[in-house]
Amino acid sequence: GQGGGGRPDMAQGGGPDGAKAAEALDAIRTAIAA
Repeated sequence: GQGGGGRPDMAQGGGPDGAKAAEALDAIRTAIAA
């Protein structure tokens, strides 16, 4: 899903970096939820 605030520059992505950014955000959310 999108949204959640934080870093607008991350949300733009583009290319392979976009997928990596998504994984990074996922890891961050997991760490925050822990």
